[in-house]
Amino acid sequence: MNSPAFKYYRWVFYTLFLFVLLIISVLWSLLGGDVELSLSDLPLLISGELDSVDVTIVQKIRWPRVVLGIAVGGALSLSGTILQGIYRNPLVEPYTLGISGGAALGIAIAIVFGLERFLGAWVLPLMGFAGALVIILLVYTLGQRSRRMNTQGMLLVGVMISFIASSMMMLMMSVTNSENLQSIIFWTMGSLDSTNSILIKVAFYTSIAGLLLSYFFVQPLNALRIGEEKARHLGINTDFAIRLLFIVSSLLTGVCVAVVGVIGFVGLIIPHLVRLLVGGDFRILLITSFLGGGVFLILSDILARTIIAPNELPIGVITGLIGGTAFIFMINGKKGGV
Repeated sequence: MNSPAFKYYRWVFYTLFLFVLLIISVLWSLLGGDVELSLSDLPLLISGELDSVDVTIVQKIRWPRVVLGIAVGGALSLSGTILQGIYRNPLVEPYTLGISGGAALGIAIAIVFGLERFLGAWVLPLMGFAGALVIILLVYTLGQRSRRMNTQGMLLVGVMISFIASSMMMLMMSVTNSENLQSIIFWTMGSLDSTNSILIKVAFYTSIAGLLLSYFFVQPLNALRIGEEKARHLGINTDFAIRLLFIVSSLLTGVCVAVVGVIGFVGLIIPHLVRLLVGGDFRILLITSFLGGGVFLILSDILARTIIAPNELPIGVITGLIGGTAFIFMINGKKGGV
């Protein structure tokens, strides 16, 4: 059945399915772990009506991780979906353009020069975002040709800048002391273990705003699937759409890296998996990718904090192992290989 009505029914089904899966993941994350909690007590624990240490566990430890999981997972997956639509390349992800490298370099500079001691804890996320913003501006500026956006040029520039930023960060790591080195490595592996309520709110509201804003550009994204020239012939202002979508996806990634560090593969593997379920129409792909990214990151965080409990693995290790393995199976499962 390929009727329009059946297509819309499929879209509704998969959206509701991913939403229910997200709710289940949230409940699992809140209730599971070293301390098992009861589902019947959860409303009281969230509201703080119970006088118990479990209230602290839920409100101060697990709930912030859940919110960050939804925000960061959704934002990274949404960013990957948008960038793959802009470049018409399924291998493009938020970190391909060097955004994560720039943010990591900014963090490394702050740690090596001890800026946190003079300016406070806020300097790390601010420097991370500043590093990402510098890379965004470089890729945006160098990727233009004759005042027109050159997507392939931007992609190549981003890849090269990513290598340069990584090399500069390794240079700084090689000349700093062991304490700073450990801090840099920990940041680059990513973690949802943030208790700063302001940063959590910034990440959450930024991700929701990015999702809402992206829906104003569903038509250009769908038109870009057939190529920039053909999209222009359909009356789409491709240069304006590409510019704004690139900025939106880059800022989403920059905020995520600044708050939680580098978490790879979310923006690459989730859009692929969701596209297999719902197809390539961005009307449904944007929201389902957002929901799928939240589910994936919350489940990865559950594994990271329980697989070797009471110790905790960096969440970037889990997303890398699962995402990389899944991507290899997906590539090998296609007819004709890559």
